[in-house]
Amino acid sequence: MKRFYKNVAVEAADTGHVVTLDGRLLKTPGKASLVLPTRQLADAVAAEWDAQSEDVLPDTMPQMQLASTAIDRVAPRHSDVVLEIAAFGGTDLLCYRAEEPQELVAKQVKQWDPYLAWAREHLGADLKVTSGIMPVSQEDDALAALMRHVAGHDAFELAALHRFTNGFGSLVLALAYMKDYSPLEAAWEASILDSLHQEEEWGTDWEAEEKRASLHADLLDAAAFLSHLRNKTLETV
Repeated sequence: MKRFYKNVAVEAADTGHVVTLDGRLLKTPGKASLVLPTRQLADAVAAEWDAQSEDVLPDTMPQMQLASTAIDRVAPRHSDVVLEIAAFGGTDLLCYRAEEPQELVAKQVKQWDPYLAWAREHLGADLKVTSGIMPVSQEDDALAALMRHVAGHDAFELAALHRFTNGFGSLVLALAYMKDYSPLEAAWEASILDSLHQEEEWGTDWEAEEKRASLHADLLDAAAFLSHLRNKTLETV
């Protein structure tokens, strides 16, 4: 759509902060009031709207998209989203190891085992590891512990956690970043360990690189969103 406004501003509200376009309250695509929990996030959303030129391009406004997702999609079905995210714990990437070659096996042990040790010690989730393609059933206590940690986030942080979990393919890596155990780039490298090893052996594929770059950009957007929620400077390394 064409840009229909001139001035973008941020104002305090009873329950947070709002963005206005020419004095009119900004709403989500679902027509809900876009009330944001921190001034830092409101400023980031306002900056995205202010940066639009003749055409308003939603794909260039990741903070607006994540905030709208939290309000329109996550908040009304918080319990369902918690279940969806927690389900990753039953098939977590870090629990499925290669049987060969030995170089890859060693890399997985070195990079992945510390995350599982952290999950066991700090999340109360003692996850089993298997090799090959056979699935492994995790203990109910471990899955329940992961569920509790997922459920402890509000709708906004849950929207970010959903992005991290899908992007990493691992709930443990996502929680490790959310809880400040791991920098973003370290978790990212752990999540693409297998594909990086394959590329070392067989070379790169431009389609895979393009897809990976897009996924990495999505994670950076979610990391920025989380930093705005927590009024912190974004740190990825």
